[in-house]
Amino acid sequence: MRPSPPRVPFSELSFALEFASADALVDHLAYVDLHDGTVHCWSSEGGTDEALPGDIETSDRYLLLPDKRDLDLGRELALAFADEALPDAYQTIAGFFRKKGAYRRFKDFLDGNGMLELWYAFEERETEHALRRWCAENGIEVEDDTRKA
Repeated sequence: MRPSPPRVPFSELSFALEFASADALVDHLAYVDLHDGTVHCWSSEGGTDEALPGDIETSDRYLLLPDKRDLDLGRELALAFADEALPDAYQTIAGFFRKKGAYRRFKDFLDGNGMLELWYAFEERETEHALRRWCAENGIEVEDDTRKA
């Protein structure tokens, strides 16, 4: 008999994705326990209150969550937004991503064009879709604990 898929609150998955994506210079890892749906977070900087299970790296019980780059939620997402919302500025925005500080320039550009809030809504929606798709592909059932009425 196959065990039932783990149920994990969307808010915990969303937090874990943000955590895992936090800082490229520091290791931030998040795992889902495929037996009970518990989310475990770890940082090489410390600061997390929990100790990881001892078998987390050797057991198939735990699944490492991706970070945003793994889900194409970085540069690719910004360019998708540009293509959809600002097609005339696509080349300008693509140029931002050829140098350091791309997101700052990208957000400054959007703010100057009154599009920053639209970007945040687009980013939130696409991040949720990508995370839910990843969960479905990995047999994780998402509990909708943050849906707006």
